[in-house]
Amino acid sequence: MDVAVALTTFAVIFPAELPDKSLFASLVLGTRFRPLPVFCGVAAAFAVHVVIAVAVGGVFALLPRRLVLFVVAALFAGGSVLLLTGREDDQEAVATARDVAGQHPQRVALASFGVVFLGEWGDITQITTANLAARYGDPLSVGIGALLALWSVAALALTVGRGLLRRVPTRLIRRLTGVVLGVLALVTLVEAIRG
Repeated sequence: MDVAVALTTFAVIFPAELPDKSLFASLVLGTRFRPLPVFCGVAAAFAVHVVIAVAVGGVFALLPRRLVLFVVAALFAGGSVLLLTGREDDQEAVATARDVAGQHPQRVALASFGVVFLGEWGDITQITTANLAARYGDPLSVGIGALLALWSVAALALTVGRGLLRRVPTRLIRRLTGVVLGVLALVTLVEAIRG
């Protein structure tokens, strides 16, 4: 495992997930149910998505390096634009999960898993994780960094989420993450052009 790659991945994924719908889903579910079953469900969903993302990134890594760099640069740029201009809302899915879950810990965990598992398909952090796995050719390090980042955000949402959201505007976090992805797109594009 390459610690630098894992830390880089963590540094990119963590702020990207902060303004994400999964943070808000975890926060809302955590206010309605005990945090541990919510975290277990959310953590399991993130683990499945990270495995899928690094597997896709591993396939990308088999392609010619220059082609992969151009594709990764384009995807980073797209993610940057999405974060700088878009907005997300997942309150309906959380409300549905709340109705279904009841108070049984297993049901709460399954409902939490369902909300995050369905909500993360094609999400910016999943795409970014695949991009990083392709860019670095190190799915284990990228996977560990991404998983720790996602689990950290879920834990933050369940412990200090409300206070954090009052102090740090989500719009600012989204914008900063969009800028970071834009810089990654530019660096990757320059690397692709230089060949």
